[in-house]
Amino acid sequence: MRYPSSIPFRKVFPVWLSRIQTCLLSVSLLIVSCGTAPQPALQAGVTTSSIEEPIHPQAYYHFLRGSLAELNNDGPKALEAYQTGLAFDQDSVFLKFRIAKLHYSLAHMTAAVEMAKQIPFERITSLEMFLEMARIFSGAGERDQALEILAEGEKRFSLEQRLYLSHGSLLLTERAYDQAEEVFVDLAKNVPGSAEAHYYLGIIAVEKNAKLEALRHFEQAIEKKASFERAYIKLVELLEEAGESPRAIARLETFLKEVNPHHREFRLRLVRLYVAQKNSDLALGHLDSLLEHNPGDLYAQVRKAQIYGEQGNFSAAIGELKAVLRDRPNELRVRDFLGLLYEEKKDYERAINTYQANIEIDPTFFDSVLHLGFVTYRLKRNDEALDYLDQAVKLSPKRPEPYLLLGLTYFQMKDYHNAKRRLEEGILQDPSNAELHFNLGTAYDKLDRFDEVVKEMEQALELNPEHADALNYLGYSYADRGINVEEAVVLTERAVAIKPHNGYYVDSLAWALFKVGRIDEALEMMHRAVALVADDPVIYEHLGEIFLLRDEHEKAREAWVHSLQLDSTNDLLKQRFRDTGFGEPVPTLSQQSTFTP
Repeated sequence: MRYPSSIPFRKVFPVWLSRIQTCLLSVSLLIVSCGTAPQPALQAGVTTSSIEEPIHPQAYYHFLRGSLAELNNDGPKALEAYQTGLAFDQDSVFLKFRIAKLHYSLAHMTAAVEMAKQIPFERITSLEMFLEMARIFSGAGERDQALEILAEGEKRFSLEQRLYLSHGSLLLTERAYDQAEEVFVDLAKNVPGSAEAHYYLGIIAVEKNAKLEALRHFEQAIEKKASFERAYIKLVELLEEAGESPRAIARLETFLKEVNPHHREFRLRLVRLYVAQKNSDLALGHLDSLLEHNPGDLYAQVRKAQIYGEQGNFSAAIGELKAVLRDRPNELRVRDFLGLLYEEKKDYERAINTYQANIEIDPTFFDSVLHLGFVTYRLKRNDEALDYLDQAVKLSPKRPEPYLLLGLTYFQMKDYHNAKRRLEEGILQDPSNAELHFNLGTAYDKLDRFDEVVKEMEQALELNPEHADALNYLGYSYADRGINVEEAVVLTERAVAIKPHNGYYVDSLAWALFKVGRIDEALEMMHRAVALVADDPVIYEHLGEIFLLRDEHEKAREAWVHSLQLDSTNDLLKQRFRDTGFGEPVPTLSQQSTFTP
């Protein structure tokens, strides 16, 4: 139907049009503002719906067609209608704005920007238009244009924080921290109640490494908005980093008491903080609070068991997990954890039964298959261990753990060739695994292939420079062979620095010092080794050599006698004992000396 141009289009169906117009504008504004927090009132005399409407009848008709198409999610049809309407009213800011928005929503970025640029700043009369235009320009990569529009919007709507937040956030994405700071300072000044202003000023202070200033801003954000969770999280993170866990705890406790006692994340943060402070009772109390509110909180139940386990209260931990399994018998990971607790109690048969129950439910459950391999290896039930570990390899051929345990099982069986083979297979799957390289090196040592020992130990150290076992093994190997003895000292010193209370490492360092002629230091270090490990025959054998070099023959003899009492199968030491002129060794346990170095 076509209407005479002399009859104003709105007068044909004035009531219907008015309702449609109001509905469409309301929907439009609702879409634009969706997801934003309640905002302060706009300045007097300014409304968000004062967008200029098409004044030409045909333009208005096509605007309505386009609006209805938008409501029906038909973007192309809406775009065609708006463009047709714009042909009748080429100066309509409203239609240009709708066309730009539609192009943007349809990912027509170039067309969206071209249309948006046709709207002069002075013709933008709505807060939503400022925000939407900035979004279009920003999304299309026209950052400077977006920033310019937002700055203009702040002049017109100086009490509206959404403009500042959009402006500052855009600057933050560009890492323009100084400019962003200016925007949020303006927001704090113009909207004194803005918690967001101080939150973002805190974020900027963190980026500038001004931690005290950041703390102050996050505190201010919380003062202005007691329920401001993001500010709490940032504040607590900073306090933890600064080693001020008690203050972090106090803040979280306050939130739970005064704002939201059911905030799960904050309670779990408190649990972690209390555990770190070894205050298990308070940690357990917070977990009980979670479970009181939600008895089926699986994480809280398992976390309680973990805390009991860390306390060494294995019975309580086992009780918690059994309670879970009564209600959820198919929680395989919970049962697997239960098996580990039985292992900690050295109740290996119950551990095996627990893992096997998992496999009966799901034969492909890798963790329980692997743990069965480990516990049977630990019990020296080698054939069972090999079966389980081969099964684990089939289930997950890329995982390094089965190969490592296979190598150790064959090593335990003194089958060093197969140990080497399985460890090499593991390295093919995971060449960056330092443990596999270290253990392959020990297998090569048993096969008397020292060059390969060195290669694998060096590879392990390249992958993990703090691998104390590799440092000690390589350093001791050099010292014992009398080669690269200066390097042996360096390597064993590094091992002892990592684990100063490992008596075997201390012995290796003492032996390396002995080999380079630093005898007094070697003796002092060997005394430390004896104090840490009182029943190792090799340590006493080394101690005897040091005493012998110091011409303390009686002490040397006593040290060797004690070594032979600990290991009467050491034929090489027996011969050394005789060759040195100490007579015939009589290293029976019934004749143990009271030797004290």
